[in-house]
Amino acid sequence: MSSHPIDFLLLGNNFGTPEMREIWSEQNRLTQQINVEVALALAEGELGVIPQQAALSIAELANASQLNIKDIAASGAQMKHSLMPVLTALQQQCGDAGEYIHYGATTQDIIDTATVLQLAQTLKVIVRDSTAVANELKALAREHQYTLMTGRTHGMQALPTTFGFKVAVWLDEFIRHLDRLAAITPRLLTGNISGAISTYAALGEVGPEVERRTLARLNLSTPNIGWQAARDRFSEYASVAVLISGTLGKIGNELYNLMRTEINEVEEPFSSGKIGSTTMPHKRNPAALEGLASLTQPLLHSASLIYQSMHVEHERDAMSWRAEWLALPEISIYLSAQLQNAQSILSGLTVNKARMLANLQMQDGLLLSEKVMFEVGKKLGKQTAHHLVYECAMQAFEKRHAFKTVLLAHPVLAACITERDLDHWLDPAHYTGCAAQKVDDVIRFAEQSGHLTSPEGSGL
Repeated sequence: MSSHPIDFLLLGNNFGTPEMREIWSEQNRLTQQINVEVALALAEGELGVIPQQAALSIAELANASQLNIKDIAASGAQMKHSLMPVLTALQQQCGDAGEYIHYGATTQDIIDTATVLQLAQTLKVIVRDSTAVANELKALAREHQYTLMTGRTHGMQALPTTFGFKVAVWLDEFIRHLDRLAAITPRLLTGNISGAISTYAALGEVGPEVERRTLARLNLSTPNIGWQAARDRFSEYASVAVLISGTLGKIGNELYNLMRTEINEVEEPFSSGKIGSTTMPHKRNPAALEGLASLTQPLLHSASLIYQSMHVEHERDAMSWRAEWLALPEISIYLSAQLQNAQSILSGLTVNKARMLANLQMQDGLLLSEKVMFEVGKKLGKQTAHHLVYECAMQAFEKRHAFKTVLLAHPVLAACITERDLDHWLDPAHYTGCAAQKVDDVIRFAEQSGHLTSPEGSGL
């Protein structure tokens, strides 16, 4: 019976995707460990470290899908060891050739390299889904390049902007995330087959070549030196995952706030039969957005375990190492849910243009006080203009008068501005600066980055 919500039938898809759960499943973990052992045997057979026929037999007979995990687990409970029961089962499966399994390797060689193979599978999914999110953001930014809305600072209305500009900021972040994923890939996808304390002592001078050939068979890079005591690669992966999750969480939280009844500028996809509340039939809750935003914090906490695992005792220990076994699957699974959720939300997002325009007028012109100040400042000086426009703005706010009316009634300002001027200055469409241009700039950069094409040819 499942004991973690990740694997709950009722809740699991809130926390991860079936695809990513499969990558980090116990069966796939075992499969990748067996793949490493087979690659090691074949490399050693080629170099004469073990009999070549034994290596070929191991490659032919080793089959993770035919191993009984329950039996292995029962044996492990007796042995109190994370890999030895697997090796025992594999030896039995391979018959006489099983004597040569795991030759010259140590447990951490196999588990670490198998984990890297799982991370290789993980990266394919993360790159694919990050690319899909970026493409959805590009489409939204382009569609709403000129869609006027209120920009807010400190939670308050600030200046006019466009929804496309807001989305373009997110798109630019995702292009940087894809850059980061590309940069860490060769460092992360590096195996380790170097023996008990990474000196190749059991294999001697042929050890580095055994490692190189083993890892080449697994499509992994060869390290400069054994990294059993150097866990920075996993920490770097966790860092990039945290950054991607942070952007997704921010997007979810921002759209959540824009979906508030009082703001009502966007709505997440709604389908017939979707229930918002067990007691309030009218509710159309932002459930998907809440789910998107909610996973950043647990992912961050899992990442902290990875960072702590960099503190290794001497040449290696299992205290921090085991924390990786918990944290790496959680980070990857949580991120997969966020990315899939984001794709669904962004592709079906409803943008309420009419409400965006209505919200721009909510303060009866006050939103454009900066524009008025700079125009008046051309005649009276910026500081004087700020003082006078501030007086008018506060009066309009506190007495609930139209900003235009107050400005025209001011004895100093009335002498240097006209009603026609104010009609132009107080039109939000005339004060979005370079917002539309910057959307073009970001989309152009994103397209030139090469990240928005299918990641199939990325080499992951």
